[in-house]
Amino acid sequence: MVPRPDRIVLVTGMSGAGKSTALKTFEDIGWETVDNLPFSLLERLLDTRPPEGAPAERPLAIGIDSRTRGFDAQALVSRIKTMNSVVPGHGNGGDGQTINTLFLDCAGSELERRYNETRRRHPLAPDRPTADGIARERELVGPLRRWADHVIDTTASNANDLRLDLRQRFEIAQLSEAVISVMSFGFARGLPRNADLVFDMRYLRNPHWIEPMRPQTGRDPDVQSYISGDPAWTASIGQIEALLLTLLPRYMADGKSYITIAFGCTGGRHRSVYSAEWMAKQLSGSGYAPSIVHRDLGFAEASARDLGTDTPDMSGTEQAGR
Repeated sequence: MVPRPDRIVLVTGMSGAGKSTALKTFEDIGWETVDNLPFSLLERLLDTRPPEGAPAERPLAIGIDSRTRGFDAQALVSRIKTMNSVVPGHGNGGDGQTINTLFLDCAGSELERRYNETRRRHPLAPDRPTADGIARERELVGPLRRWADHVIDTTASNANDLRLDLRQRFEIAQLSEAVISVMSFGFARGLPRNADLVFDMRYLRNPHWIEPMRPQTGRDPDVQSYISGDPAWTASIGQIEALLLTLLPRYMADGKSYITIAFGCTGGRHRSVYSAEWMAKQLSGSGYAPSIVHRDLGFAEASARDLGTDTPDMSGTEQAGR
């Protein structure tokens, strides 16, 4: 038997009240979403195996409204009641609510304003005033609103308000956590295109100018000791860590699914590598699970020409690149 989703939420309501935003939010927080599926086909959908690699019991959000083929709100409520009483493996002994209903409502005047602003026709009034379509739809969906487990009125809300509300109600931590990558790279080979936050570590003294360390990398103890011995290391890396611990929760709360933190030095083999390794360890200790990518570690050490201005001074002492 195909495993059923842990949770099923029927997303419905007034056209223009935010169903598209709601379904996109469910998708962002890790749910499977299906829009405008005739409810008669739900059992067939539940008996279909999920795509390869997808969790078998991934929660499911289904968008249904007055535009869905065969829409009948009263029949839909009756069908949900029946399914809730027979779906195995949910509730207590198969009893209780297994399919929840989220109803998105909005005042008629605000719906009229939204339709006028977007110059769209109401689906139930293609050749009549928008108000007629709104009134007709409100009558059609009335049974679902009375039955719904969750009713969200979006009259005074914007899209971001709705997203935050849905996250608070339906977010599942293990599905919605952002994928965090900590990357090292060399400026000599260009900025990484997908980086969200970039930190330039060329202010630190450069192991490249210490002959025994040149062929080594930021993973080697001698190089790590040399970099961490720079007087600027402790204070600066600590401030970067504090900044990241402030920003990451805010990125996640705003729905960002992928966050890439990039540390750069000139060649991408010493300072950036150690910084990325160090920061990934600190983030792991703070409850995150970052992956580490060393973009340029596979290249040979940079030549003096590649290093450009990142050269030792005339006295022979090491100088951090600009």
